[in-house]
Amino acid sequence: MALDLNNPKDRKQAYRDLTWGDHGFLRTWFPNRHDLGGGMFRENQPSPKRIALLAGEGIKTIINLRAESPKGFYLLEVEACEQHGIELVDFRVYSRDVHTPEKIRAAKELFETIKYPAMMHCKSGADRAGFMSVLYRHFHMGDTIAEALASELTLKKLHVKQGKTGMLDFFFDDYLKYAETHDIEFIDWVENVYDPADVKARFMAQWSGNPISELLRRE
Repeated sequence: MALDLNNPKDRKQAYRDLTWGDHGFLRTWFPNRHDLGGGMFRENQPSPKRIALLAGEGIKTIINLRAESPKGFYLLEVEACEQHGIELVDFRVYSRDVHTPEKIRAAKELFETIKYPAMMHCKSGADRAGFMSVLYRHFHMGDTIAEALASELTLKKLHVKQGKTGMLDFFFDDYLKYAETHDIEFIDWVENVYDPADVKARFMAQWSGNPISELLRRE
């Protein structure tokens, strides 16, 4: 049964979901915030209090890179965005899987159509946010994939490439290797060369595993 935030008991459960079930207590003093330029920021999952602060800064759009959820962390985010006049856009991406060309095109279109300033987030602001930040800096800011990759999918921003989250790096690296011998733009490679199933299969074939990274499941 879905939580009803108008019910005091359910509201308390929603905050328990956010604070303990979704590890919000770890994010209280560390939003993992980074300025990507052009009015875009990346962070981890925001609390209602954090959303109020973002509204005060003039943030107009929040992009949720996680799926819609019946859990408290999502319901509280929806409510807080409505209260503060921020548009919430749900745009699901993955930390341990490949993405279709259609999803990558949709990301490009998203950056072209949302209202800025904006913030995008996943759970920890590390992997999914890092993946989308590379796309943002390439499509919207004009950085090369190599420049954006070196800046956004990094340990400094909590991304660990040794886990299955390394599939994100492998995807971009696959383009860079291809571009060494072919004069091709990233979006053209995505549209005409990239094979998601092949990239995933080759990544898994060479992945040795990192149980610590997978146990932590930071995203």
